[in-house]
Amino acid sequence: MKTISISSKEMSNRVSRFADLKPLEFAESLDLSQEAIDIIYARKLLSVIGLGGDVDTPVNKGAPIVDAAGMTMTMAVCPPGTGPSLHAHQQTYETFTVLKGRFEVTWNDEGTERVELDLFDTISVPPGVCRAFKNIGDDEGILQVVITGGVHDMGDIDFSKVVAERLSAYGDDVVQLFEDRGMTFTAGQD
Repeated sequence: MKTISISSKEMSNRVSRFADLKPLEFAESLDLSQEAIDIIYARKLLSVIGLGGDVDTPVNKGAPIVDAAGMTMTMAVCPPGTGPSLHAHQQTYETFTVLKGRFEVTWNDEGTERVELDLFDTISVPPGVCRAFKNIGDDEGILQVVITGGVHDMGDIDFSKVVAERLSAYGDDVVQLFEDRGMTFTAGQD
């Protein structure tokens, strides 16, 4: 079978250095309390691999590696007790591996099912299933998040209706602020 050769310079475009990763900025521009932002986002999302081409997704911005056969990879950095709330990816698989700490992953519309993950444990959630994750350790935790299949844009992600109810506690316009960014709050079986 024929192979190809690439130079060190070409391969350098396919290397990501953890120390050089910068947090994605889509949460920084929100004029909301950190507690409200933590309902939607991991405290820090570090983009490692973005999609190639002209796909408009937050993960593409700042990714040092681009185009890995339709896969994206981020690292979600979460202080104790934090992590994104229930949401579903309608077309994509989301696979989590613990790189540091301990995490709880819950799933289904109300988050009634759960599993605890320790260092290097992995769970892969199929499309259409509501899921959430939370750092249950005493120190900052890091999850590797790999998304594969389907379309990787904000239209793929739909938060549970209970998330909108939680956000409403931070003001009448908070849900609208997130909807203005392309998020929806309609995930559920009913």
